[in-house]
Amino acid sequence: MSTALTVSSATVAIEGRKLIDAVDLRLDSGTVTAVIGPNGAGKSTLLAVASGQLKPSSGTVHLGTRESHRVPAAEAARRRAVMPQDSGVAFAFTVREVVEMGRTPWRKVRSDHAAAVDDALELTGLTALAERDITTLSGGERQRAALARVIAQATPVAEGSVILLDEPTSAMDVAHAEATLGLMRTLASRGAAVGVVLHDLDAAASYADSLVLLERGRVRASGAVSTVCDAGVLSEVYGTPVEVLDVAGRLRVGPVRPARAA
Repeated sequence: MSTALTVSSATVAIEGRKLIDAVDLRLDSGTVTAVIGPNGAGKSTLLAVASGQLKPSSGTVHLGTRESHRVPAAEAARRRAVMPQDSGVAFAFTVREVVEMGRTPWRKVRSDHAAAVDDALELTGLTALAERDITTLSGGERQRAALARVIAQATPVAEGSVILLDEPTSAMDVAHAEATLGLMRTLASRGAAVGVVLHDLDAAASYADSLVLLERGRVRASGAVSTVCDAGVLSEVYGTPVEVLDVAGRLRVGPVRPARAA
């Protein structure tokens, strides 16, 4: 198993305030790593550092074995595809046109763009909406279009590919959210190193291979799901009781809720 992306001791300080402080992140090919933590913990900041969108005040980011700032921009875009929280399109492009934008880094080196776009549309369940004006879609449908663009950019997905997703299911209904989470596993099975920010602890425990728990800009715990999903630690970090249950060999993680009277 190769390491596709490494963030080492990254600190981001703005106006004297550290958004993340000496944070490490390693994304291995063929795996899904979920970054979790309460609001303001630094999850999106860490993903922005990993994506190259934000330069850390200190620390390094490597794509494979090279520092990411030494990788030519076009090559980096072919190896690392990113879906930020806000990935909306304000103009009347069709869904297909939006997904085709993901192929821009490949224009000079490959010719199979139509097939890559068709595959991305099919994987995200958008084939029937391909010719729709994206501004007419629901929030969840637009989110799926943004994901399809990322997949098109990452194609061909292989060992060394990096896919970074920031809350990719936040606007989706249950069925499409589950399909998207399952798609992360599919992309990992093709060799991608998937890094995803999730608020849903149960989804993170169910679909990720490893977790990074952030608290006030620092790593509170990282490693295997069974290691990080400690009820006491999660309750302390989130400031509310969290329970971790083993149900038929699978961890179920969520807030402790009061019983309702019959």
